[in-house]
Amino acid sequence: MARLSERLVENVPGEFFVDATCIDCGICRWVAPASFSRAAGNGLSFVRRQPDDGESRRRALMALVACPTSSIGTDPRTDASEGVAAFPEPLGAGLYFCGFASPDSYGAASWLIRRDAGNVLVDSPRAAAPLLRRFEALGGIRRLFLTHRDDVADHEKLRARFGCERILHARDVGPGTSTIERKIEGDDPVALADDLTVIPVPGHTRGSAALLYQDAVLFTGDHLWYDLEDHRLDASRGVCWYSWPHQIRSMERLLDFRFEWVLPGHGDPWRAPSAEAMHSELERLVARMKEAA
Repeated sequence: MARLSERLVENVPGEFFVDATCIDCGICRWVAPASFSRAAGNGLSFVRRQPDDGESRRRALMALVACPTSSIGTDPRTDASEGVAAFPEPLGAGLYFCGFASPDSYGAASWLIRRDAGNVLVDSPRAAAPLLRRFEALGGIRRLFLTHRDDVADHEKLRARFGCERILHARDVGPGTSTIERKIEGDDPVALADDLTVIPVPGHTRGSAALLYQDAVLFTGDHLWYDLEDHRLDASRGVCWYSWPHQIRSMERLLDFRFEWVLPGHGDPWRAPSAEAMHSELERLVARMKEAA
C-alpha cells in the first residue's frame, strides 16, 4: 500500500499520488499516460495531472492495480475494483494485457493470447486471485511462454493452477526454472504451432527469445520496445546483460519476419500502421544500434 508520508513532491495536488517506493518500471506511464509521467530528476513516476473524467480515472485505477510495488495510492483511500475488473484488458484480435505486474520481474508486462487451440500466456504476471479467476473464465492457460530469465515471476503458481506447459530457452534456465517442461535449444526459430514461432534473440540475456503470433504480433520481452517520448522503436545497451553485438545480430534477424505489433515486457507497446511500416522502423533501429556499437 502506498504511503502518504512518502508521497513524492513531484505529484500534483489531488487524490492520486506516487510514493518513494516507485522502481521506475514505467508501467503506469503507458497504462495511464494522461495521469502519470517520469520525473526528470530522479526518474521516478509521478502524477502529472489528476484524472478529471470517468475514463482517465478508470485508467489511473488500472495503473494503481498494475503497479508491482503498490507505489500508487489515493487520499482518501478509494475502491479500486474498477481497475481490478479491467484486467486482463482486451486489445483486439484475441490479445489481452494482463496488468497485475510482479515485483519479481521488475514490473514487466505480461500478455494473453486467447485462441481455439489453447490460450498462451506470455511472461508471468503476479498470481493475483482476481486475475487467475478471469484466466479460467477465458479458457485457462495451455502454454506459458517465458521470454527470458528475468520475467518468470509466479510461473510455478501458474503451472500448479492451470497445468500449463512452460517454455523457456535452455540458456536462461536456472535453479528456479529447472522444472520447466520445454527448453528451447539453439538459435533457429522453433514452431510451437502453425501460428506460434519462437525466435531466439540472444543479447539482453543469453537465452532471450521472442514469440511471433500469426505473423502479426511479436512478444519481445526486454529485447525490443517502442519509446513513446521519442516515437520510435528502441533497445538499450544499458540493460543489455549479455552481449550488445549479439543483440544487434538478433535485431537484424527480426527483419526476416512480418509483424505489426510489438508487445514488450518493459517499454511501451506499439502497433505500427502496417507490417511494412514496422519493418522500416526496425531497419532504422538496427542502424542506430550499429552506430552505437
